[in-house]
Amino acid sequence: MLNSLSFSSHFSGIDWLIVFIYLSISLLIGLKARTYIKSVTDYMGAGRAVGPWLGIASMAGTEMGLITIMYSAQKGFTGGFASFHIALAAIIVTLFVGFSGFIVVPLRQLKVLTIPEFYLKRYGRRTQLLGGVLLAVGGILNMGLFLKVGAMFMVAITGLDPSGSTITWVMIGLLMLVLLYTMLGGMISVVITDYIQFVLLSIGLLIVTMLSLRLFGWQSLIVDVQTILGESGFNPFASTGTFGWSYVLWMIFTAGLVSCAIWPTAVQRALIIKTPEDVKTQYKWSAVTFMIRFLIPNFLGICALVYCWRSDIWNTVFFTDKTMSSLYAFPIFLSELLPVGVLGLVTAALVAAFMSTHDSYLLCWSSVITQDIIGPLRRKALSVSQTIWVTRLCIVLIGLYILYWGLWYQGTEDIWDYLAITGAVYFTGAFTVLVGGLYWKKASSTGAVMALLCGFFALLGLGPIQQMLSLPIVGGDVIGLCTVAVCIVVFVLGSLLFPDRVLKKETV
Repeated sequence: MLNSLSFSSHFSGIDWLIVFIYLSISLLIGLKARTYIKSVTDYMGAGRAVGPWLGIASMAGTEMGLITIMYSAQKGFTGGFASFHIALAAIIVTLFVGFSGFIVVPLRQLKVLTIPEFYLKRYGRRTQLLGGVLLAVGGILNMGLFLKVGAMFMVAITGLDPSGSTITWVMIGLLMLVLLYTMLGGMISVVITDYIQFVLLSIGLLIVTMLSLRLFGWQSLIVDVQTILGESGFNPFASTGTFGWSYVLWMIFTAGLVSCAIWPTAVQRALIIKTPEDVKTQYKWSAVTFMIRFLIPNFLGICALVYCWRSDIWNTVFFTDKTMSSLYAFPIFLSELLPVGVLGLVTAALVAAFMSTHDSYLLCWSSVITQDIIGPLRRKALSVSQTIWVTRLCIVLIGLYILYWGLWYQGTEDIWDYLAITGAVYFTGAFTVLVGGLYWKKASSTGAVMALLCGFFALLGLGPIQQMLSLPIVGGDVIGLCTVAVCIVVFVLGSLLFPDRVLKKETV
């Protein structure tokens, strides 16, 4: 049935030309940005000279990547309007961070480039090294399916034949493109292209949303979602739905606090802003974009749900036979909804979203490996050229890993739930260690190490792990919340039982 994708897309030569022009511009920017790199700070942190408005656009471009749009659309497809609770959690918590400066402002005041660098200042080299390793492991594992999801989108929306090795070759092509311009320009090219991608993506999503509303209308969508999903399509707490109380709490923590104030790719934007006050401004305005990055794709996923349910062909493969992944519903909907030209523009916008996320993630994780793992293990500090060279090598190696992992991993959970659990290896312990280190004078390095190690419990939320260990099936949201609680308890007990002899001067 996947082969039917080849006959439904309106993708034409004009659409391919639009995508090609955009990609060419991105590569030229990477080449140009290379001339502005004079130091490690320039390469990894854009010289800490980014203003709040460019920072807002860059953060939006990074956080609303194609993977975000795809998994949010999948949530809209499976959960209906009830999925909007994720967007609501995102805007409320990000506004709180923007007005209070919680976590991000103290980090910016310390002038660190990465979170493990804060671990060094507050807890010492041992915590920095462990924190860097866990951050790299959790982060790289987290992005393991980005490339595959991007390839699935491209195959579906362009009408390529999905059989055989098509997905693999598309993954390789996308990866080579992202690796090339990320390695060339570093954070400078990332920030510039993120801005362009933010503008293009905003236009593309606006067009799709208006056309979707014109096609269905609010009342028709509401009636159809009620018919398809019943109460669970509107109430996230419905007993028959896919969410529930524990899931909503997990979203407040992950889609809210973690996404804006703990996850390194977002925090990295705060650390390159000119002043701490600008950081607050950035987060206040970014709250809207954090909401939109969930809300609009959720809505488009709902439109895809109704569209496929009304279609004889797609109703069969998605609802009757269930032979196709729900990830395909969104690009199928776009490929059949949009006319020639507009389809190319929207595809270019979503490829832009794919690139903006990958460049930031690749640079973030490679910077952590270089600065916080390799650096501390060397007796002699790396020179500027060596640091940049090692960072670029790490970018390539991470790229090869995500290619392998995307082809190998076979999980049954929704993509967003996979991302939340794999990321929890890092952020459950990091949340505890960051908050404790910034706001509690008695926080100790031993307590920090113990809390960071407890993050591995989150892996028990993955379906393949539960099957391998013959564990009862427990939702990733429950495992995640339990891991947070364990990390906090262990951190407090470890700090009280094994206090540091001398508190670090950098304690905030």
